[in-house]
Amino acid sequence: MTNYAERNRALVHFIVMPTILLTVGLLGGLRIDAQTRQFVFLAPPLVTLVLAILLGSLFVRAGAIDLHRWLAIEQPMLTNVAHLLTLMALFFASAQAFNSVLPESGLLHWMFSFFFLWTLWTNQFSAFDARRLLKSLIVLFGTAFVLKHLLVSGLYAPEGGWFKRIAAALLQGIAVDVPTFAPVTGYVSFFALALYVVGLLLIKPVPVQSAVNQVDLLSVNEGIPAETSDR
Repeated sequence: MTNYAERNRALVHFIVMPTILLTVGLLGGLRIDAQTRQFVFLAPPLVTLVLAILLGSLFVRAGAIDLHRWLAIEQPMLTNVAHLLTLMALFFASAQAFNSVLPESGLLHWMFSFFFLWTLWTNQFSAFDARRLLKSLIVLFGTAFVLKHLLVSGLYAPEGGWFKRIAAALLQGIAVDVPTFAPVTGYVSFFALALYVVGLLLIKPVPVQSAVNQVDLLSVNEGIPAETSDR
């Protein structure tokens, strides 16, 4: 029973979670052209890399990731390499998650970027735990998703009605460049964000291998076999 549980946790930690994060990294930059229906892959802007660094700092401060356990000298080299690649996948997935909810160009792009930068920077000085941080990220990305894929896309859609005319009147004289993509782009973004949240839920502060090594080390120090201590 214990061996199956450890194998399943290792499978989730080393296979499922990195696959989910890499999938987010792929879908976060995917757009569907409105005319040709072709796939368009957009590289993450530089600002999304800065946002991913700030978010990674929050993960460490909130205790969602314990770097001393993820990258430890006591662990095998292959385990540390696997953990490092997972952290890199998390960084890239975070950048692409921001990329999926940021307008591609124009004034709105910088307005959204400033909103994210200000929020993440002020949170650097706030008290967070892992659960509170996850709830905050769900609200943050959910708000940005609604603004971009529901509000902004509706305002600048070719078939927009009176709501579009009101927005055009309010923004008259302001250059707002919003590329038009197919509505399915919003579904792709929603799926990418949902996978990103699932990936965050699977991340543990202490990796599986580190937890097993810690139990074995305590058992040796106490003079108790590992099998007996598990029972």
